[in-house]
Amino acid sequence: MTYEISLGDEVAAALADGRPVVALESTIISHGLPQPDNLRVAREIEATVRAAGAVPATIGMLAGRITVGLDDAALERLANADGVVKLSVRDLAPAAAAGVDGATTVAATSAIAVRAGIGVFATGGLGGVHRAARDSWDESADLTALSRTPICVVCAGVKSILDVPATLERLETLGVTVLGYRTTRFPGFYLTDSGYGLDWQVDSPEQIAAVLAARAGHGVQEGGVLVANPLPADQQIDPELHDRVLRDALAGMAADGVTGHDVTPYLLSYMHEHTGGESLAVNVRIILRNADLAARIAVARTDAH
Repeated sequence: MTYEISLGDEVAAALADGRPVVALESTIISHGLPQPDNLRVAREIEATVRAAGAVPATIGMLAGRITVGLDDAALERLANADGVVKLSVRDLAPAAAAGVDGATTVAATSAIAVRAGIGVFATGGLGGVHRAARDSWDESADLTALSRTPICVVCAGVKSILDVPATLERLETLGVTVLGYRTTRFPGFYLTDSGYGLDWQVDSPEQIAAVLAARAGHGVQEGGVLVANPLPADQQIDPELHDRVLRDALAGMAADGVTGHDVTPYLLSYMHEHTGGESLAVNVRIILRNADLAARIAVARTDAH
């Protein structure tokens, strides 16, 4: 078996022609959303990218082969199959050697996208520093991956179940540029405002494209550019409901002795169950908005060239 990265036909043609392409992760399909919503939303995300003038490139692994630009049959396979492995960068080689089906995280998707020649990536929320990380050292590989991967990532900040100020400090330390889209406040995924500010605001895809052009022209910064795209206030989870459910979730986690890799799934499941599914609806709104903005950034970059 050879281990070259495969390009889907549509993506290969778009890259060859210099047309705008947006990378999309597959973890949201296999691990982030419940069936059957996951497949429907995966298709909606790709349709949103196309509607804004770019080509979607959903990235994943099928039988050990990394593919950039999964076709619909592959989307369906990752959405419905049991045992799809969640793949960060460190997992790619052993997963390929084992011939497994895998879904790529933000870190892995970013690295693969850049390797394939794609410069813009849309996701929902970024991974970050976990609460109680002083004891556990639990920090997402997304952060260090962005410190060395020259890609533009559009997200809605980080989930409020994480340690938001510590995450922002780590992004600063790692040299990752963070831009607020039409805001100087860092979004909290489910919430429009996490309570923390940002230094830089951009107000259009063209302004973001100019930042990316400056970054490339300087040849100084090796890391990524994070575009924080908040939900409008009328589309967020009710902040009082959010805060109450999060408090209860953290208390339940402590009482149940949940630690390590089980923390995030526990908290997300608790949020979903105790917000009446509202957290899931917000999750979908976020990724579709980010896909649209990422596509418009990709188009602006192409037009600038």
